[in-house]
Amino acid sequence: MPGSADLSALERPVLEAAPLLLGAVLRHDGVAVRITEVEAYAGEADPASHAAGGSTPRSAVMFGPAGRLYVFLSYGANFCANVVTGPEGEASAVLLRAGEVVEGVDIARSRRGTSVQRELARGPGRLCSALGIRLRDNRSDLRGGPVTLELGVPLDPALISAGPRVGVSKAADVPWRFWITGDPTVSAYRSGAKG
Repeated sequence: MPGSADLSALERPVLEAAPLLLGAVLRHDGVAVRITEVEAYAGEADPASHAAGGSTPRSAVMFGPAGRLYVFLSYGANFCANVVTGPEGEASAVLLRAGEVVEGVDIARSRRGTSVQRELARGPGRLCSALGIRLRDNRSDLRGGPVTLELGVPLDPALISAGPRVGVSKAADVPWRFWITGDPTVSAYRSGAKG
């Protein structure tokens, strides 16, 4: 049943939790997206994280509990969604970079203005647009709020690739971006490109 999933698996270090989100299904407002690409941010220990300077009104949600949604506006243009992970009190979150729309395709197409299936949620801004996620969804409990997350069976590590993060100027070369190898919905990597 959507929204009743056990998300306790996310209560672990972000680099362990991030790959667990690959293949998970995020649902909101008539659309469901299977996650195919994510990017980890390790809180205060990570200079690229929004929580690098400690807790602020913007980053407070990253300090837990795990299983919350952190939504922010990127470059004043696109909403981006993150899943909060880790033990409560230690900031970390996983940016949802791309996915495949698996339910509500017609709704996603109307929101995105395209009929190309692989482009509907390819990139963090497009993913939020397809799902209709906005700032009002920030801090949602993914166990049963307006946005829900269903973790699947963890993927075989042989099916997962890792590489540098996208769109950050600090700690950009750490291999903290994870994706399902060969999936057509994964965004194209461009060094230094805005995420």
